[in-house]
Amino acid sequence: MAGHSKWANIKHRKARQDAVKGKAWSKCSRAIMVAVKNGGADPDINLTLRYAIVDAKAVNMAKDTIEKAIKKASGEGDEGVRYEEVRYEGYGPNGIAIIVDVLTDNVKRTAPEMRKLFEKGNGSLAKPGSVAFSFTSTGVFLIEESETTEEQIMEVALDVGANDITQSDGGWEVTCEPQDFLNVRQAIEKAEIKLMSAEVTMVPANTIACDVSTGTKMLNFIDALEEHEDVQNVYTNADIPEEAMEE
Repeated sequence: MAGHSKWANIKHRKARQDAVKGKAWSKCSRAIMVAVKNGGADPDINLTLRYAIVDAKAVNMAKDTIEKAIKKASGEGDEGVRYEEVRYEGYGPNGIAIIVDVLTDNVKRTAPEMRKLFEKGNGSLAKPGSVAFSFTSTGVFLIEESETTEEQIMEVALDVGANDITQSDGGWEVTCEPQDFLNVRQAIEKAEIKLMSAEVTMVPANTIACDVSTGTKMLNFIDALEEHEDVQNVYTNADIPEEAMEE
């Protein structure tokens, strides 16, 4: 979620995720199962599964719970529930771009529910591709300023595929191509540099500045979307001021 302060945005999201950890585990299990169904149960071969496992570990999902989801999805003769990956694109207040990725077992149910959520959020759905073209899939790592030095993080990250390292808002931001995400993460962790956040996300080419009122509306809209059981990720180009997150 892009914002006026990435640190404030991340902390807001982390606090909310901690409050709904059970739901986060459910979403991670679903992502793991879909990844296994589509690409097999070997994370060394299935990159999507590796990403899903990393996300599950990030919310402290137990190892045996992760393994159970993998086994359930790869079980012979187990048809189970079939999930479909769908991306919804649209706009919120002030023309703010929004991307919502879902995993659903019933598109006919989810589609009108997404439309209703967009309408309640003073937004509207758009045609596929009309929003996503202005975002780029990117690996993003956030590190507190006190955890490393410019010399150390450059030496560690650039050697394994990081594209850029910037310093702002009291911390370091390291970016890379999605295919290099795991290599960069492993190198940072091996160097014993504590990560505040690590994810493959959709980064907007440009952001739209929000005042406090619009920022508050956007946060409420994003919360409503993330509360939906089918929603896996929400991306936006909203530049939300810290004051909105403190309300």
